[in-house]
This record gives sequence, structure tokens and C-alpha cells, in this order.
Amino acid sequence: MSGICLDVVVRENTGTGSAREARRNGNVPAVIYGGGKDSVAVSLRHNEVLKALNAGQLIASMIEISHEGNKQKVITKDVQFHPVTDAPVHIDLYRVDEKSIIDVEVGVTFIGDEVSPGIKTGGTLNVVRYTIEVSCPAVSIPDTITVDISEMDVGDSIHISEITLPEGVTPTITDRDFTIATIVASRAAIEEEEEGEGEEGLEGAEGEEGEDAEAPEGGDE
Repeated sequence: MSGICLDVVVRENTGTGSAREARRNGNVPAVIYGGGKDSVAVSLRHNEVLKALNAGQLIASMIEISHEGNKQKVITKDVQFHPVTDAPVHIDLYRVDEKSIIDVEVGVTFIGDEVSPGIKTGGTLNVVRYTIEVSCPAVSIPDTITVDISEMDVGDSIHISEITLPEGVTPTITDRDFTIATIVASRAAIEEEEEGEGEEGLEGAEGEEGEDAEAPEGGDE
């Protein structure tokens, strides 16, 4: 758990009008749901939300919320941001406890690029998945999933089966061994190879024309 606790105020009304009023008052509207209980519309202080976001303790983390002294553990399932200002405008909070098993998106961190043969020879890391959805206990959500590309060469791919996940953490996609990243040749290398193949083809064609010109005319003498 992240260790933070955010105070919430229950909103008497729901809908767009109530959410706009909360924002005008310097708050972030949110909804608490799950855990076999009814959904509750609440507001959180905007400055506290920003502080938690900047500390990396809000998204995909278990936190506590407090209302009039009553505390509840929740997971932040979604944060909506303003398209221009990037300010948080709405939050979805899902009720959990220490025994809850949840599905959550975890970011991927790539290491070993400085020694990767493919990268050192000019290849480019093509990231297929920046996040991976996993199933895990709510109390032990990984901060990140580390992917080591130090031995990857151009043309290599790395799949989920090659990643060692923390104990109790499993990918939610189980019907295929999905790709996380590949190393591809740079555009310059591809163009250089294509130019080389074109020159070889041209030289071959010129050689054939020369042989045709030297061939004897007519039949047997």
C-alpha cells in the first residue's frame, strides 16, 4: 500500500452538474464502487490529489480514503485528465481489502539497452506493450515490470513467458504468449540494404547484356 490517506466528502447529488460544482470549489469529483456495496459519489481536495499523483502514489496503487473518521482501502482504477491543462477531472476508486485479488495495469521498464547487441549496431527498440495487465493481491501491486533487453539483437522479440514476475503476480492474458517488444533495424540500415540489392541487380543485368553482345552470329560453319 502506498501509505497515503485522502479525505473525501460525500456529494449529495450525482451527474455532470454535481461534478462541475465540485471542480468550481477546488475539488476533484470521484466515485467509490465495488466490494458488494452501492456506489458513492465523493469529492477529493485537488491539491491532495496532485500531491499523490506527483509522488506516483495514486495510479495503480492501494490507498486509504477517510470520511468522518471511517477509513476504506481502495484502488485507483481510472483517472481522467483535462485534455488541455492535464489537471485531474475525475477519479474512479474501487473498494478492496488485504485479501482482494485485482486486475491492474502495470508499467514496463526496459533495462540493458546500453549493452544490447541490436541497439549498439543501430537497431531500434519497438515497444509493443508499455503496460501489462496483471492479476495480483491488492497489497502487493508491482511498481513496474522489468524487461531486460541486454541480449537482444536485431530481429529478436521478447515475450511474456520470458519475464520473471513477482510472486503472486500473473498476466491476465493467458491464451497466448504475447510480445512485449522487438528490436528492428533502423530505417537508414534498411534503405542502405535496399540500395545495395539494387546495385547488385543492375550489375547482373549489365553482365548479361555483355555476354549477349559477344555471342557468335549464325549457325555452324
